[in-house]
Amino acid sequence: MSGSRFPHRAVNYAAWPLFLAMFLAGGAVPCLGVDSEWIGAEEPIRFLRLVQTENGDPKALEAAIVRCMPIGGHATAPVVDLVSAIHVAEPEFYSQLNREFPDYDAVLYELVAPEGTRVAKGARRNPNNPVSFLQHGLTDLLELQFQLEGIDYSLQNLVHADMSPEQFTRSMQNRGESFSEVFFRMMGYTMAQQNDGASRTSDAGLIMALFAKNRAVALRRIMAEQFERMQGVLTAIDGPEGSTLIAERNKVALHVLRRELAAGKRKVAIFYGAGHMDDMLARLRSEFGLVPTEIRWLTAWELQ
Repeated sequence: MSGSRFPHRAVNYAAWPLFLAMFLAGGAVPCLGVDSEWIGAEEPIRFLRLVQTENGDPKALEAAIVRCMPIGGHATAPVVDLVSAIHVAEPEFYSQLNREFPDYDAVLYELVAPEGTRVAKGARRNPNNPVSFLQHGLTDLLELQFQLEGIDYSLQNLVHADMSPEQFTRSMQNRGESFSEVFFRMMGYTMAQQNDGASRTSDAGLIMALFAKNRAVALRRIMAEQFERMQGVLTAIDGPEGSTLIAERNKVALHVLRRELAAGKRKVAIFYGAGHMDDMLARLRSEFGLVPTEIRWLTAWELQ
């Protein structure tokens, strides 16, 4: 899926939501970010943003770290940081997180795997997994790094906080869900957007990017612009009753959060795909009484 052999038909625009959803809800440059910003409890929160130059050209795709604290919290109150993951990013994005994670009492991470799974440092790719194959193919095409290869999961404070494959399958069965249903939800939303003229990206633009001199950056720009409109697609995936992919996995993560807080942990990070974070934040508000107080941005993709 890399190099000149990559067929342009494989990048048909109608399939972009599936690719982008894998980066935002699957399971993932100097990271100087911007100065921290204080935010009000009722202010809408974004977990990804596209930064542009003064001339309006794409400059960077940034991911948020949102700090949540109790209303009127005191010095001993728990702090929970929502660390937005993009599953392919610049190596320095993951290096920055590796430098910050040891400062937490616990870092809860997503990975649909048997309970307690810890990814070995320097883990190799699994060529037999179709989702992994697609993610890695796009990783190579965009000249970025895959999250499982960039994050040091050997740190002792990293805690698995996700479903096992058996739990995931059982939840989908109990909810009457299927991957085809999820796919068609995304496709339906995308077709509606195209019919409404909301899409600015055409198949011709994608083909031009594939043959651009700096193909990786050209494709990153197109994908980053689509990230700005991914919330509608993710809402379509989750549906009005939630979904296994997002809502049910978030419930598992917050069950682990309760356990860690009960064990005396006071500074905890939840390291999950950016597509999970709207639902995660809503649950932190309603179930834990935690509200966002500060947002910090890290550069995930350079676009120049």
